Amino acid sequence: MANVYLLTGSPGTGKTTVIRQAIARSKAKAGGFYTEEIRSGGTRQGFRIVTLDGQDAILSHVDSHSRYRVSKYGVDIQNLDNVGVAAINQAIEGSDLIVIDEIGKMELFSPRFREAVLKAIDSGKKVLGTIMLSPHPFADDIKRHPKVKIVQLTRADHNEVLREILDWLK
Repeated sequence: MANVYLLTGSPGTGKTTVIRQAIARSKAKAGGFYTEEIRSGGTRQGFRIVTLDGQDAILSHVDSHSRYRVSKYGVDIQNLDNVGVAAINQAIEGSDLIVIDEIGKMELFSPRFREAVLKAIDSGKKVLGTIMLSPHPFADDIKRHPKVKIVQLTRADHNEVLREILDWLK
């Protein structure tokens, strides 16, 4: 049985919501991070990393002048490494469940992030996360990894996938 359960799917299908619901309903000691939108006046301005122990940092923002870009967003690799990668590494050391939301274009700019993802997969612990739907060499390798189960989420199967994750976490 796979020890890594990754959701994929189109934006807005509820991947992060399912992960947050699963963590809230599970008894597993979880560590890691999820991402959330930064909005102003109803418009998305960027994304924030939020660790399960309450830290947060800006991952990307329209006002960032970073050389790392995805669409209109500049990506802050230093924040990702200092907050997101640190949270993954702490989860590998001290948690039963490692949460990585998300393995996506922005995060894959960081060599330290890619290394932490591989370390988490090889840790033998359960890893719950999301991964980009679009093709990418690193992400495609993760999707083919024998320890990884990929589930494509749609709005229609939200509750079914949540039940499946909760059963997997038992």
